[in-house]
Amino acid sequence: MAPTRKEIIQSKAVEIIKSNPAGIRYSELVNRIQESFPTFPKNTIHGTVWNLDIRLPDEIYKPARGIFRHTTFNEEVGNKEDPENQSAEEKVKEEAFYQPFADWLVNELEECTKAISLGGNKFKDKWGTPDVLGIRKPRQSDIIKPPIEIVSAEIKLDTGGLITAFGQACSYKLFSHKSYIVIPKESSEEDKARLDALCRIFGIGLILFDSYSPNEPQFEIRVRANKNEPDMFYVNKYMKLVEDDLF
Repeated sequence: MAPTRKEIIQSKAVEIIKSNPAGIRYSELVNRIQESFPTFPKNTIHGTVWNLDIRLPDEIYKPARGIFRHTTFNEEVGNKEDPENQSAEEKVKEEAFYQPFADWLVNELEECTKAISLGGNKFKDKWGTPDVLGIRKPRQSDIIKPPIEIVSAEIKLDTGGLITAFGQACSYKLFSHKSYIVIPKESSEEDKARLDALCRIFGIGLILFDSYSPNEPQFEIRVRANKNEPDMFYVNKYMKLVEDDLF
């Protein structure tokens, strides 16, 4: 007996998902099935694949909202080191992205009137130092002068350290009105989805960038940071350390 249309779609969906170890987004999965079977109605494809993780729990699961992954790769992708990524990290230093991001904060995102690259141990404590620190001052042309705002950013080239980077970005809210975490576009879909959700919960900004090209990082905003009222004791404590450079 010939397979039904839904059986054909389901089989193709599993094949596509299995060929994507990092997982595949629902919309992309539907589009790729449609490309393989252009005569099949798109609604039939949607109706067949939307709950694959429920109908085929031994083969398909969702590591994050809207992403399908084959169970063969469960917990495997995030723990494997990619030799190509390792090679790229050896060639490109994280510090190479600090000043480009500082410039992007000022010229493209317009969150700051001035931003500088820091990194290292400028703040001299265990809570860490932002990789980029910016300030937004009122302009002379502003009729209503807004208060000064401090913007911090943690840039992470190593995709294995994203949890630590998120924690650092959270800690910067102690002395910053806005805080951003900046991660490679090549991060797994699961990591990006989880950070997206966490950033929205905690008011942290999320930026993606091309980690292989410090000259053209192609920064892309995924979540804009919410304004936070920092503790002014810590604002003054840390701003004294960068007063000459930032103010």
